[in-house]
Amino acid sequence: MASSSSAQLTHTVADGVATVVIDHPAKRNAMTDPMWAALPPLLRALAADPGVRVLVLTGAGDTFCAGADISTLASGAGAAQQLAVAAEEALAAFAKPTLAVVRGFCVGGGCQLAAACDLRFAAEDALFGVTPAKLGIVYPASSTRRLAALVGPASAKYLLFSGELIDAGRALRTGLLDEVWPEDELDKRVAEFTRTLAGRSQLTQAAAKEFAAGRTDRDAYWAQQARGSGDTAEGVAAFLERRAPRFAWSPPGD
Repeated sequence: MASSSSAQLTHTVADGVATVVIDHPAKRNAMTDPMWAALPPLLRALAADPGVRVLVLTGAGDTFCAGADISTLASGAGAAQQLAVAAEEALAAFAKPTLAVVRGFCVGGGCQLAAACDLRFAAEDALFGVTPAKLGIVYPASSTRRLAALVGPASAKYLLFSGELIDAGRALRTGLLDEVWPEDELDKRVAEFTRTLAGRSQLTQAAAKEFAAGRTDRDAYWAQQARGSGDTAEGVAAFLERRAPRFAWSPPGD
């Protein structure tokens, strides 16, 4: 069993951006059960931090995540799958914008985590795959639906039925990725884009995130938040004065 020092999630917060790193170099950043279990409480803490406006999820070194640590599945996939789904749902529910930054392999549970983020940027050498058919595992229903919503039923079936890896170009065409960059330009683009996100209205972002996810019971809530936020007045004033806006609204609890 990997020790906590060789299989862990690390994080930093700087300039409004929290960066969570999947760090298990001995197994291409595969997720162990303790790593899956550690992600939801870490996300709760970061969501409650008023200094965090954007979350980046990435892998240590030259790979994103090779999925679940297969050694944890020897006695059955049930318990490990429950942990993975809980981590995925916590990531999908994170109230602020999330961006997966992918290099190398993004496979199985790694692809599950990337799909749970709002956006995905990748290096040109990235490879993607959803591989339960290679192990005789039923992919979780919620994960299957999320994948199909992202890439469409046909592409989801291709990935799930075959377990084959696809390159970043194909992932971009299917909608699994939002942007693809040369390796030496990816970090610069991520820094630029997260800086942009951190400067935008959190009110707009939070409402858009819920609406895009299909939630239909909070229209009145968001209208009330908009009326009391001051963000619209500040955005208009900043535009007219040709300056950067200073949006004040933050999610309740921050």
